[in-house]
Amino acid sequence: MTAISLTTPLVPAEIERLRAGDEVLLSGVIYTARDAAHERLARLIAAGGALPLDLGGVIIYYCGPTPARPGRPIGSAGPTTASRMDPYAPALLERGVRGMIGKGRRSAAVKTAIRHFGAVYFAAVEGTAALLGRRVQSSEIVAFPDLGAEAVHRLVVERFPVVVANDCRGGDVYDDGLAKFRR
Repeated sequence: MTAISLTTPLVPAEIERLRAGDEVLLSGVIYTARDAAHERLARLIAAGGALPLDLGGVIIYYCGPTPARPGRPIGSAGPTTASRMDPYAPALLERGVRGMIGKGRRSAAVKTAIRHFGAVYFAAVEGTAALLGRRVQSSEIVAFPDLGAEAVHRLVVERFPVVVANDCRGGDVYDDGLAKFRR
């Protein structure tokens, strides 16, 4: 299988052609956000406050990068468990997020929101944090600097390897894989 190369921001036509199991190489801007940042974003949304970044068309990577090594913009950049962001994901999708990157399964509510808002959930392979960190060309904190590693970072990535875990039509690489194995 040849990987699909995509450049951010994602556009609806690109999202619609993706299928669970597709290998993708992302280039462009992605944003990191973990539990604490998601909680803050949710509080701002609930209060009707302004968000610190425009979520339109963005990809959020569930990651807290390690400090930069000499000559690099960041250290390791491995994915964290996506289900911890499930309580917040539908509200962020409603506000324009079109892609998420993490590891592991998503809840039924998130999969419904992915279909409803025409989004995609990518899985990054755990255990590849050093490799993924080397795909980052630049990094800057754009929100919540007091959260340290959990601050929201704007990353510019090149050929960042992910797999489509949940597509906008309801495909689920985890469920599909289990079904194939059972046959």
